[in-house]
Amino acid sequence: MAFSYIGLMSYEYYFLNPMSKRRLSDRQKDRIQSIQERRRQRAINSNAVAVEEIENLNNLGPEILGTVVTNFGAQVDVEAAETEIRGRVVRCHMRANLESLVTGDKVIWRFAEPHGVIVARQDRESELMRPDIYGKLRPVAANVNLIAIVFSPKPAAFSNLLDRYLVASEVQGIKPVLILNKSDMLDSSEFDDISQLVKNYQFVGYDVLQVSAKTGQGIDALQDYLAKSTAIFVGQSGVGKSSLINLLQPAANMQVGALSVGKEKGTHTTTVSKLFHLSGGGTLIDSPGIREFALTHLTKDQVINGFVDFRPYLGHCKFRDCNHNKEIGCSLLAAVATNKVLADRLHNYRQILLSQESSRL
Repeated sequence: MAFSYIGLMSYEYYFLNPMSKRRLSDRQKDRIQSIQERRRQRAINSNAVAVEEIENLNNLGPEILGTVVTNFGAQVDVEAAETEIRGRVVRCHMRANLESLVTGDKVIWRFAEPHGVIVARQDRESELMRPDIYGKLRPVAANVNLIAIVFSPKPAAFSNLLDRYLVASEVQGIKPVLILNKSDMLDSSEFDDISQLVKNYQFVGYDVLQVSAKTGQGIDALQDYLAKSTAIFVGQSGVGKSSLINLLQPAANMQVGALSVGKEKGTHTTTVSKLFHLSGGGTLIDSPGIREFALTHLTKDQVINGFVDFRPYLGHCKFRDCNHNKEIGCSLLAAVATNKVLADRLHNYRQILLSQESSRL
């Protein structure tokens, strides 16, 4: 099943909507998942009929390579990678027995007018995963080698949220980079905490690019950084991902939304994941904005190893079952005491574990 925007909206409603604090029972989750699976099967069966009709016309072209640039669930847009239609984007049906597809997937397909047919999916070099509302891991994007975590002074950036993105990146083996948009706001002392946040992550060792979609500051440096990568933009709604994409690729013509009045939270403008070729080189996938990145599927060891600055001190505590809380002889606490590890990072690690424990109750 392709990871559709409908699934993302359901995910956000459950985790973000203040009116959705009521937790579903396992029985309710199973019932909802069963309903969704039946809907999915109906969509597959309907799509299979369409594919059969196209194949019976005998007007399909030869098998060629392509890349999924947009996923609409039952259908996807594919960019041709070869032959005389190289670069052309074609709406395609998928065979019923095909593996799930997401934006960034490399596929083998056959061209036809007005719709082509996807024959197979090639192996993924990497995939960005996250759990759906049922706790099952679903792919968000494929074949990316850089996760660009965009944040800004407004809506306010918090280290806990950034650390969640960073842990998710580290666990999945995809290099992260932090991009501070709206950096022109840093001239005001109101945002001194954001300036400190930048210094903190530079201290940890992460690349932090400061840019402004409004003034153009740092855009050239961002273009150079992305030029040889296949990146995915993630971050809260309202941080300016779409505005940055419009500067990096003016032909993208992304819709830009304003902050919600009185709440300083972004409004959703991206509705489906899309792949763009940047004018300065490189490829970018834009995903629907989310305000949370659940890590409930990760083990305790995966979470702590996702904090790269903790790694030199792990396994050196006095007690093998050290919780890095108040234990005597804790190597990680000693590193915090000597300013080798930031206290905020250790606090965020503890908060992530607490959120995991509460989600499992």
